[in-house]
Amino acid sequence: MHEQFNFAIEVLGTISFAMSGSFAAMQKRLDPFGVLIIAFVTSVGGGTVRDLLLDIPVFWMHDLLTCALILGTSIFAMVFKSIEKNFKVTLFIFDSFGLGLFTIIGVQKGLNAEIHPLICIALGTITGCFGGIIRDILLNRIPLIFRKEIYATACIVGGSVFLLMTKFIPLSYTFIQIFTIILIVAIRTLAVKYQWQMPKFYGYDQNSEM
Repeated sequence: MHEQFNFAIEVLGTISFAMSGSFAAMQKRLDPFGVLIIAFVTSVGGGTVRDLLLDIPVFWMHDLLTCALILGTSIFAMVFKSIEKNFKVTLFIFDSFGLGLFTIIGVQKGLNAEIHPLICIALGTITGCFGGIIRDILLNRIPLIFRKEIYATACIVGGSVFLLMTKFIPLSYTFIQIFTIILIVAIRTLAVKYQWQMPKFYGYDQNSEM
């Protein structure tokens, strides 16, 4: 049951980030090949960096299902765009769910490698955020993680809660996974809705570089 749920998380995370990448690419009016490339790097970017840091085989190079999911999702997104007009909302929804799903995957990979819990949280944050960073760089945008929105902080909070709950709270592992994913999505959503921001140590100047 546990392995099946982990597989479901990976599939849903891949689909969520592939949709996120596809809609971001279509916002920039890229051609179908460009949409596919952006969807691919968004889905596998964080996991690739994680696996390289762990010195283990990169997951998607031995898993054709991941590549097939990204291809199928990209095609679906390109067809769906004729119906869905609000790219911004759709991009936000899929990006938020991808963030939550992939953060849990990264933390679990670290635990399986018997790495210190703090490093596990860092791996979860890398898995959740780095695909979006690569996506935004390729699309010539300042990555979300470097902007005013709460992004990486949601991963850090979620990863910390996940580790604390698994250690100190006697609940089923699957329930803790679901709760943590929902928590990350909720933090991200509330941060955008209520414009929560990390504290800044500088002020804005009209003549400063934006």
